[in-house]
Amino acid sequence: MYEAYFNNKFTNALVFYTSLLLLFLVSPFLFLWELINNIGSCFRCHENMTRKVVLITGASSGLGELMAYEYAKRGAYLAVIAIKEPESRLEQVADKARELGSPDVLFMFADVSKVDECRMFVDETVKHFGQLDHLVCNAGIGPLYSINHDVIKFAPVMDINFWGSVYPTHFAISHLMKTNGKIIVNASCAGVLNPPKGGFYNASKAALISFYESLRFEVSPKITITILTLGFIQTNIITAKYSTKGVGAHLRKDFGDIFPTMGAEPCAKAIVNRICKGATSITEPKFIKALFLIKFLFPRLHSFYFNMFLPSINSSLKRDD
Repeated sequence: MYEAYFNNKFTNALVFYTSLLLLFLVSPFLFLWELINNIGSCFRCHENMTRKVVLITGASSGLGELMAYEYAKRGAYLAVIAIKEPESRLEQVADKARELGSPDVLFMFADVSKVDECRMFVDETVKHFGQLDHLVCNAGIGPLYSINHDVIKFAPVMDINFWGSVYPTHFAISHLMKTNGKIIVNASCAGVLNPPKGGFYNASKAALISFYESLRFEVSPKITITILTLGFIQTNIITAKYSTKGVGAHLRKDFGDIFPTMGAEPCAKAIVNRICKGATSITEPKFIKALFLIKFLFPRLHSFYFNMFLPSINSSLKRDD
């Protein structure tokens, strides 16, 4: 029916600019709607997490650890998961969560990129606690990509960042259906903004966003899906020390010295607070939302400011990268 409009270069452009004009005309009302919803969320009742069961992957450090503490303060039972490494602090995280108020904490070492291990820790969580209410898919890695590197070495990025969330989700869905539970997935603003040197990290996070946005239609309203699109948060993943542990380019200085960052503790607190208020998407720091708008409406401006940062990014990399 509309084929003739889109096949013609002039009418195709006309439809685009007309749609853009209509969007600008209604934007004041959309901003007002967003403002009302944000104000309303301040008065929305929190979900009572007392004695509810929360499973968190990637919980031995960073946001996973801090979200575990926030849930513990709310009286939730916890199952915390991390890969077994010599420097892993998972047992200490479990001990601190108990001190902060969690009645019981189960900790398990597992590799989220392995489907059988994901089945194991979901089954063990339900077996131990009898139910599952929140699944927090937080495990991830963030190597920097350069065209000078062998692409084969980056396969674990998709295995951990994407499949490491999809596998536990698959096994948890039937249990979450019974409790009207929640799935929280730690994607990234990089999945939308595609910053330079992100490469496979950006791709893995974009895949997460696409998968869970699609899954949302299938499991709603029984299961609520919350997608986190976070900016630079002050965790180990943005440090020069972290970049030396795996494949990819190595940093000489922390990304926190280049980009504006948000503290990890206030970020974790804001995330869990909004999850318990029923948020379906969470972006922190909030100014990142403006960058999303610029990306889609003004792509040249989006390219301009990333090109401004590119020399700083390049200078932060070690010479042999």
